[in-house]
Order: sequence, then structure tokens, then C-alpha cells
Amino acid sequence: MPVVPICLLEPLWDQFAALLPERPTFAPTHPLGCHRRRVPDRVVFEHVLAALVHGSGYERIATRGCSDGTIRRRLREWAAAGLSEQVHALALRAYDRMLGLELEELAVDGCLTKAPGGGEAAGRSPVDRGKQGLKRSVLTEGSGLPLHLVSAGANRHDAPLLEPTLAGLNKLDELPDEVTVHLDRGYDGGPTRALLAELGFDGAISRKGVPAPVQAGSRWVVERTHSWMNAYGKLRRCTEKLRSVVDFYLFLVAALVVLRQLIQRARTRYRWPTRPTTRRLK
Repeated sequence: MPVVPICLLEPLWDQFAALLPERPTFAPTHPLGCHRRRVPDRVVFEHVLAALVHGSGYERIATRGCSDGTIRRRLREWAAAGLSEQVHALALRAYDRMLGLELEELAVDGCLTKAPGGGEAAGRSPVDRGKQGLKRSVLTEGSGLPLHLVSAGANRHDAPLLEPTLAGLNKLDELPDEVTVHLDRGYDGGPTRALLAELGFDGAISRKGVPAPVQAGSRWVVERTHSWMNAYGKLRRCTEKLRSVVDFYLFLVAALVVLRQLIQRARTRYRWPTRPTTRRLK
């Protein structure tokens, strides 16, 4: 039984496989012209998804036909090529074509998670007694779909991460004339307002020292997106040390979130009209 539903696994794999380079079944540099068969990419991909969902180590999910070393090598190869970010961009393009992205209202916020192994993207967490932690800065559109993500150490402030996070809008084809970015009070400051003015965006920023309203307004969607992403064990407790691998998992989860919402929302929009039922009178 797959760790994610087939309705998500198959379209995700179809797009992912289309980006993979062709590799021979046997290593052409072997002196005898033969070697162990290369483990199929589909097998490794399913093991990577298992690690992503459960958050367990590769030794635990390794099987007879796919070792933990194979998973690590293939994962580093895919991460260096940026395949998950490309799949995420394809998922956003498909959603925009079928349903349309709500780009008039954007929201940005950060989320702290554990990173017990440390690594390139980790830092001392101010809310976990100085233990190693990871922060992800997420940009979402009006309905909560993740548009871009930036990884950083848990000790990084949210405000300096706003510029690289908003830079992810360059992957989109076109933006509306009027765009409002919703931010919490952690972004309240002169540099943030200057950045939004430079980009031509309006800013709805909570004020420091003013009690937050009961409802977070249009900013609550990014909080919901964080809860969606925290459902994956590898993001709740990240043990990866390479930043490229951390980003690979972040964008892979973002692609899964976009794909799931595309299927759920298109199911109710693109449907045959139901015929009214009539009872036959005797």
C-alpha cells in the first residue's frame, strides 16, 4: 500500500519521471560490460516518499531491492538538479490553468521545526532551549497554496527572509496590478515597507504593541498551509544536513499540497450536471 494516495502518487511521478535524465541499466564503464542493474528510479522515489511521510531514517525504510546508500545517492542527485522545485512549478502552472491562482492576496510567514542533526540550514532555536532547529519561510496565495519556500536556521528573523521569499514570484507568468501582502507583526519595520514599496505591493502588516485580532484576516491561510506541511514527518523533524536536500523535501511537500488541492477543488468544479430525479406516477 503506498504511503500517499494513488491519485497523488501517479500524477506526481509522471511529472517527476519526465524530468529525469535517461540512464543505462548497466554501468557503461564496467570493464566486463556488465554490472549490477541500476535500481529503478520509481522504486527509489517510493522509498523517498516513505521517508518523507514517516520521517524515519533511510536504514529503516530500506528494502532488499533498495539500500539506504542507494536512497541517499539518488536523493542527492535529484536535489542537486532541483527536480522537486521544477515539479512544484509544474503543479502551480496546472492549477492556474484549471482553477486560477488567487494572486491579489498573498501571505508570508515562517515556521520553526526541529533539526536534531544540525546541518547547513539549521540554527539554534530560540523556542527550544537553544537546540538545533529549522525555519521555513512560506509564501502563499489567497487560498493557501504555497508559491515559494526559503529554508534558514531557526535563529534567523522573519523580516530578512521576506525578500528571498517574495523573489519566488518570478516563476509565475504574470501578477495582478494590485497585490496585497499580509504579514504579522514580526515584519513591522521600515525595511519591510521599503521592500514592498519597491516591488509595488501593498502591505497589510500587524502593528507592534497592538493586540492581534481574534481572526487573523487574510493571513490565516499561511498558518493552515504550515499545518498541512507539518503533517509530513521529515519536515517536523528534519535530520538532513545538506541544504539542497532540505529544499528538495520542502518543494516536494509543496508540490503535494498543490496537487491535493487541485484534485479536491477540480472535483467539484468540473463535474457533469446531475439530472433531476422524477418519480413515475402510476
